[in-house]
Amino acid sequence: MDRRTALEGLLGCVAAGLAAAAVAADDKAKVYRELSWPMLMPKDWDPRERLSPPKGDLDDSDPRAQQYMRELRAALDAAPTVSALDGAAIKMPGYVVALEQTKEGLKEFLLVPYFGACIHTPPPPANQIVHVRSAKPVAGHNPLEAVWVSGTLRTLRRDSGMGVSGYELELASMTPYRWR
Repeated sequence: MDRRTALEGLLGCVAAGLAAAAVAADDKAKVYRELSWPMLMPKDWDPRERLSPPKGDLDDSDPRAQQYMRELRAALDAAPTVSALDGAAIKMPGYVVALEQTKEGLKEFLLVPYFGACIHTPPPPANQIVHVRSAKPVAGHNPLEAVWVSGTLRTLRRDSGMGVSGYELELASMTPYRWR
């Protein structure tokens, strides 16, 4: 290898390092818009408009009750999202429902507005579930505690088996939730 080739290789490595540092600095300097859960729902959306429960006393085995629950689930899974949030840099609180976890930490999870959503109760509407993906595992998470997540939000519907999400977040950071 001649000197010129070695120098060009070195300069290429330095340029790549500077670019990576700039991206990291840009991410730290990025301003995240703080969202609350109602902000993920279109203002004019009301799931009660489409469906009203059957009249009379019903038990779980009644075919009318079962049909109503199927229609309700379909309506909640199709809950509309706020398209203006697509691509937004956001920060929001919530609870974690782990989807992919290794010994290194969480790689993929659902962020939900209340503890136990998607596990002990029927899942919330799709516009109240955020599918979070992390490039690097997030370690040290306590599943009983709320968290703050920051990253880039996308309007993307996905069925994880635990619930249908209307949003996806590319995770930049996750920290324990603390009152200000």
